Amino acid sequence: QVQLVESGGGLVQAGGSLKLSCTASGINFSDYDMAWYRQAPGKQRELVASINVDGIINYADSVKGRFTISRHNAKTSTYLQMNDLKLEDTAVYYCNAHRWGYSRLFWGQGIQVTVSP
Repeated sequence: QVQLVESGGGLVQAGGSLKLSCTASGINFSDYDMAWYRQAPGKQRELVASINVDGIINYADSVKGRFTISRHNAKTSTYLQMNDLKLEDTAVYYCNAHRWGYSRLFWGQGIQVTVSP
């Protein structure tokens, strides 16, 4: 029933830009905090950016000033605009939805972002 469908990944050269989209269904989207995580090969999954139900945003230090998270509740979507991409940004990116007070988290399928020299 619950689906988080991601799109927009791919291959881009260092310094380039990419925009990831995550469209949710099966949830009352406006009740959920949204976030983007990523996992690079051999690394732990890490939080990249989050935006809560009130629009409060947090970024990992490594992406601050380069990435922008946003949400559009009417479209039940969250986005991650990635600018000035670096080799270290190469990872599988996951969309996440969390409702405050509930332990269950929902995840997108993961989408590959590869940054080339």
